[in-house]
Amino acid sequence: MLLIIGTIWLPPDRLERAKPAMQRMISASRAEPGCLGYSYAQDVLDAGLIHVSEVWSDRAALEAHFKSVHIAEWRASWAELGIGDRKLTLFETDGGAPT
Repeated sequence: MLLIIGTIWLPPDRLERAKPAMQRMISASRAEPGCLGYSYAQDVLDAGLIHVSEVWSDRAALEAHFKSVHIAEWRASWAELGIGDRKLTLFETDGGAPT
């Protein structure tokens, strides 16, 4: 199982304009085979900071996600939305609970 955790940042005054694009990205990603979880969450203290959490069954599912139309559309919207700072980290896990 693969876990992606991180953040993206956009100007807070563009957040309302970004929400429909983020909603499309989340819905389409969650519908993909191998997607076990996909969420964005706004930070309580920094309105422009969006926390990203993704869970994928395997690398093949993640690679298919990277080639999807909806991710290309999402990435194409970044300049207009002012999304510039992205920090995402990929972790591999066996899916078990910590001991």
